Amino acid sequence: MDEHARLAQEKPGLFRFETPEINVETPAHLLDDEITPVERLFVRNTGRLPDIDADALARWTLRIDGAVRRPQTWTVASLQRDFETVTQAATIECAGNGRAFFQEDTGVPRWTHGAAGCAEWTGVRLRDLLDQCALQASAVYTGHHAPDLAIDGAGPALSRGLPIDKALAPETMVAWAINGRPLPLLHGSPLRIVAPGYPGSAWQKWLSRIEIRDREHDGERMGDLHYRLPRTPLRPGEPINPETFEVITDMPVRSIITYPADGFAAHADAPVEVRGFAWSGHCPVRDVALSADGGATWQEAALAPTRDRFAWRRFRARITPQVSGRIEILARARDERGRTQPLGSAPWNPRGYCNNTAHRITGTAT
Repeated sequence: MDEHARLAQEKPGLFRFETPEINVETPAHLLDDEITPVERLFVRNTGRLPDIDADALARWTLRIDGAVRRPQTWTVASLQRDFETVTQAATIECAGNGRAFFQEDTGVPRWTHGAAGCAEWTGVRLRDLLDQCALQASAVYTGHHAPDLAIDGAGPALSRGLPIDKALAPETMVAWAINGRPLPLLHGSPLRIVAPGYPGSAWQKWLSRIEIRDREHDGERMGDLHYRLPRTPLRPGEPINPETFEVITDMPVRSIITYPADGFAAHADAPVEVRGFAWSGHCPVRDVALSADGGATWQEAALAPTRDRFAWRRFRARITPQVSGRIEILARARDERGRTQPLGSAPWNPRGYCNNTAHRITGTAT
C-alpha cells in the first residue's frame, strides 16, 4: 500500500506534516484515553517505510552480535517461546515535541503538543536476550539496525542506540505487540525497541539487529547534533561546538490538556472540568497546577494513581471563569526533582529538542 494511502486509512483525524517522510501528530483533544489507541498515536519517520510483506514477516530474525561472547539469532516465534513475555504501559514522546513554540525555526516537523502517547507494549526484556549473548567487558552501548532507508535510498534512515545500563534496565524491551495486537507497520512491525524515559528516536522500529559496541554508537542520526542537547545554554547565532553536546537520555516533565478542546465555550461563574495527562522521563511527576489568569494564580489538580512506572498520569480539576470573554487555561507539571514546565520556551537548541513549555488552551465564557 502507498505510504500516504496507508496513513489516511490508519490515522484518521491526525495532522500530517508536509515532509517527504511520514510524520503525523495528534490534536491534544484526541489524546484523552489513558491508553492511546493505535490510530491516535503519532508517527515520526526519518525515511521511507521498509517493504515488509507477509513472507518477510515469516522469515524475520533478530541478531545480537558485536562485543558479546555468544552471538545469537532468534525468530519472532522463538522470542515468544523461549523468554518471559512482559507487558507494560509506557509513554513515548518525540524529542522534537514542542518544537513549534521556539521563536526560531529549528527544523521540521514543527510539532506542537501531540507527538506523544501512552500505549501498552508487549515483548521480552532486552536484558534477557543480552544475558544469553554474554556481554564482553568492553560493552558500553548498543547499536540498533533496521531496513528502512533514507528518502534518497542512499543508506539507513536511522540507527540509534542505548547506553548499556539502559539496555539492561528492566523496563527496556524488544516488543512485538502494542495494545494487545501485533505491531502495525507504521509502528515498527514485527519488532521494535521500547526504551521508556528516552526520546522516541531510541525506540528503533523494524528492528533486525542489535550490535553491541565498545563506544557510543555512531549510526545514522547519532551525530551531527541529532537528538543532542548542549551541556550549557545557547542563544541563536552563538558558535556551536558539537563536543559540548550530549545525547538526550531523559525526557523533561510535561503535561497536556485533553479536555476541553482548544476553542471551548463555557459559562461565566460555572465550573469547567479540565483534564489531561502528565509525565516525565525517569523521574515521577509530583504535581500538576492549572491557571486561568495567565499564571498569576494556580490551582492544584488531582492526580490519579500511576498505572505503570513510565505511564502518564491523569489529572483533573474544575476551574470557574470569573469574567465573561476570552479565557486561557494553562497546565504545568512538576517532577519529584522540582523541575517544572516553563511558561515560555525551554532553553533554545539548534534542532529544537525538548521544548516542554506549558500547554495553553483558549475558550470563551458567556
